[in-house]
Amino acid sequence: MAVEVAVVETSSLGDRSYLVHDGEVAVVIDPQRDIDRVLALAGRLGVTITHVAETHLHNDYVSGGLALARLTGADYLVAAPEQVGFDRVAVSDGDEMTISDQLRLRVVATPGHTFHHVSYVVLADGVPVAACTGGSLLYGTTGRTDLLGAEHARTLAAHQHASVRKLADQLPAHAALWPTHGFGSFCSASVPDADTSTVGRERDVNPALRLGAEQFVTELLAGLGDYPAYYVHMGLRNAAGADVIDLSRPAGAGAQELHERVAAGQWVVDLRTRKAFAYRHLAGTLSFGLDGPLATWLGWLLPHGAPLTLLGESAAQVTAAQRELARIGIDRPAAAATGVPEDWAGGHELRLARLATATFADLAAAYPGLAGQVIDVRAGREWAAGHVDGAVHVPLPELAGRLAELPDGVLWVHCAAGYRAAAAASLLARAGRRVVHVDDAWANAAIAGLPITP
Repeated sequence: MAVEVAVVETSSLGDRSYLVHDGEVAVVIDPQRDIDRVLALAGRLGVTITHVAETHLHNDYVSGGLALARLTGADYLVAAPEQVGFDRVAVSDGDEMTISDQLRLRVVATPGHTFHHVSYVVLADGVPVAACTGGSLLYGTTGRTDLLGAEHARTLAAHQHASVRKLADQLPAHAALWPTHGFGSFCSASVPDADTSTVGRERDVNPALRLGAEQFVTELLAGLGDYPAYYVHMGLRNAAGADVIDLSRPAGAGAQELHERVAAGQWVVDLRTRKAFAYRHLAGTLSFGLDGPLATWLGWLLPHGAPLTLLGESAAQVTAAQRELARIGIDRPAAAATGVPEDWAGGHELRLARLATATFADLAAAYPGLAGQVIDVRAGREWAAGHVDGAVHVPLPELAGRLAELPDGVLWVHCAAGYRAAAAASLLARAGRRVVHVDDAWANAAIAGLPITP
């Protein structure tokens, strides 16, 4: 049987893991924390996992590599220079690992995304057919180079340029690329331009392979935006090694305990859709619906180590949120409750609240009298590309620290699609502000006739 690859996609974080196999044995590249998905896949394919490999100590998620290796007895491949708190097989540039008679991996040192990043060239019967590139060579872009600190960004960008070229030189044009990042992950330097790619295609389109070193470095650094605050904790967690994920149900919380947690200013998060939240919710709770990028935004905003309580319509919804959050190191919620807002309020009508919502057409109708009451919580690059004239720009991650800057009166809050604005509106409502959640697509702002400043 030829060498094949099966993809385990984590779209909520913008990452992919890979199970590369020959029909009998397999190597897993960059597994996410919830390794049950990988084990189930291996079972369906009827293959035995003999090796687990990391391209780098990830910044955007907690790896499941150590736990997977321990559970399966597989060799755990980690770059030799990495300082880690567990036993591993240390790999270096040029090493070749035999997975089976047909399948081997060649290690290629590709620093750039991190200092000790490696890629793995996949050899089928001795012929290179693909490369697992982690955060190095992505589809139409590369991994960002500032996650280890701004002071290292330029040096790592220069390394990234050299590494991508070194890797491409070792591969034929038809070789497939299997990157870990680049599907929505903030680890990507820019938005990927495809969903699959080959080395030959990247030679034509990728800035790292088309531009000289200095121009590439300049353009890469100029395009980097913010990244989630929880990233700072991921590398350290991965260096220490994470245990098997625990998705057992959190302690239950009744109405009185929920009231006390809200009154204490704790983060009590409503996992329902933002429309359900707007219609009725427990006053003082925050909207981070499971139907959107929950882990990214809740992980970004939640103070590190703060107690978290989850509210869901069902136990399955709470468990799904636990899975998402455990991937970024938020392992055990302090408590959880299921049901409907009336249950969580314990019959106290005054503990229930609604959130006013509107469209951009509604905002346009009210706009002449709003002056600076429009709050845009999008990112800086989105704002620079066009915004409502007179709006106040407060990116969502900055909102909690800038409440005192906001004008008095009713605040109309929007983002690009509604999810971030829902979180922002709930944060403002919790702070006692009167707020309208503009739950609409940004493209409709101009259609509605609002004045847009480029």
